[in-house]
Amino acid sequence: MSRTGARVERQPLARYTTLGVGGESEVWFVETHEQLAEAMEAPYRILGGGSNLVVSDMGVPERVIRLSGPLAERDLTPDPALSTPDLIVTGWVGGGAPLPGLLRALQKLGWSGLEGTVGIPGQVGGSVWMNAGTRFGEMFDGLHTIEIVTPDGVRQITPDDLDWGYRQSGIPRNHIVTRVRLKLRPSTPEAVLEKMDQADQARKGQPKNKTPGCAFKNPGGVSAGKLIDEAGLKGTQVGNARIAPEHGNFIVNLGGATAADVHALLDLIRERVGVPLELEYELWPEHLGG
Repeated sequence: MSRTGARVERQPLARYTTLGVGGESEVWFVETHEQLAEAMEAPYRILGGGSNLVVSDMGVPERVIRLSGPLAERDLTPDPALSTPDLIVTGWVGGGAPLPGLLRALQKLGWSGLEGTVGIPGQVGGSVWMNAGTRFGEMFDGLHTIEIVTPDGVRQITPDDLDWGYRQSGIPRNHIVTRVRLKLRPSTPEAVLEKMDQADQARKGQPKNKTPGCAFKNPGGVSAGKLIDEAGLKGTQVGNARIAPEHGNFIVNLGGATAADVHALLDLIRERVGVPLELEYELWPEHLGG
């Protein structure tokens, strides 16, 4: 336990990543801004839902911060000072709140704006930080205000304050998205569900094994998965990691895979595909190698 009451434990990060790999590290579970400020007094990393992430088999030397408690809760009450008949601005949604649960709640309310992010397994803060999305929509489609904690304190900004774009928010790496307000459009539960189903159906070809999601960004509008398929790499396996037979831009854990297995496949893809590919995964540490 830290001096401000944050729970601190050494745990394997594999249990917190969708890929299921990652060595033991010091994890801080913070519930308040005071606890977060203490956790940020030493070198740190922020870990959300663990999607889009490959952690070294050795773990990382920095503190690993996870938002919990009030910083993982959501208040979807419309703000009467900001909402209009055609626009709903919510209360604060914690960065540690799971994105899938948020989307289910919005669908039941009949509020539209984030349906295109259906199927993304992360938390709200991390999804905002990387502007997670699909071809049907992205996180910045539904953001009104973003609260970030920096080494210098707490700031509230809007999307207009950021140079955001495809799979990036413009928020610096050492800044933590603690809460957001959403801006949504009134619709009906049936209409929102129909849009979610449309986006979900388009993802049916994706693998069901443990995976971080898409490995590479699409270069110049060309499908990275198609390029990997054309290189004859779908189904290629190293150790217990495999390039998914269903979709070439996914690497899956068949059970017991290591980060070193995954990095070997990433190296192979870059070597065999004829155009430069930019990783969509975040690597901990930031160099290739397990």
